Amino acid sequence: MIQIGKINTLQVKEALPFGFHLTSGDPNDPLVLLSHDNNQLTVKEGDEISVFVATDETGSLTAWTTPPVAQCGETVILKAVGATHFGAFFHWGLNKDLLVPSGLQEGPINEGMNYVVHIFYDENTQRVLGATKLHKFLAESSPDIQAGDNVSCMVYGKTDLGFKVVINKKYLGLIFHSDAFKKLKIGDETDGVIKTVRPDGKIDVALQRVDKAGRQSLEEAILEDLQDHGGISTLTDKSQPEEIYAHFNVSKAAYKKALGALYKKRLITIDKNTIRLI
Repeated sequence: MIQIGKINTLQVKEALPFGFHLTSGDPNDPLVLLSHDNNQLTVKEGDEISVFVATDETGSLTAWTTPPVAQCGETVILKAVGATHFGAFFHWGLNKDLLVPSGLQEGPINEGMNYVVHIFYDENTQRVLGATKLHKFLAESSPDIQAGDNVSCMVYGKTDLGFKVVINKKYLGLIFHSDAFKKLKIGDETDGVIKTVRPDGKIDVALQRVDKAGRQSLEEAILEDLQDHGGISTLTDKSQPEEIYAHFNVSKAAYKKALGALYKKRLITIDKNTIRLI
């Protein structure tokens, strides 16, 4: 069975003046047109080739030998190349841009900006479409997610509470402003850690570990850094947050807590301009 919006392995059935007809071998499946414009391969009748299959304006199945950057069911960052009253268009690697209808937009879309887009096949229109209104397609909870899990995040929206993110390209979550110690914008990708799974299943994400293991790991990293640099560092609790993040990938607040813990353990000394290993 042909999977629309995905890569299929099909056989070249016959050559046409303007391309080729491809078949899945299933008599119940329609033929797929591979036009010369969409073909970057040298093929002949009987060859099996991998192609991306979608529909054209008439609803007929069309193939491309060079697939787009993502297939149906995937959520990716795309750039908007146009916007109209009925929808916005995104470049996704084909000579036919991806349409995100107005009703499936999380908010206004501006040409030239990046957005997180979910790609899907719409049975009603028989077209491959995109959506930035992600909650229609991605779950806001998961039995597979637990507090403390390391995850990857894509920022897709901003609210008064924080930044809405796609977790592991599958689930939706939130990074509160208080946990976003570096600048974030829509389309950014960042590593994170699951901070809390709420009673209703919704997921909160932090940019760094805030549990005991995370604090111990940071303390060990600071000690190792001191050892590697002759027992002295100019990165103190008075340093700029950007400097601390660039060096240890943590917030200034977390760094200060780790320095305080090491000082109490009598492992370091701290003055205005330096910290030193004892």
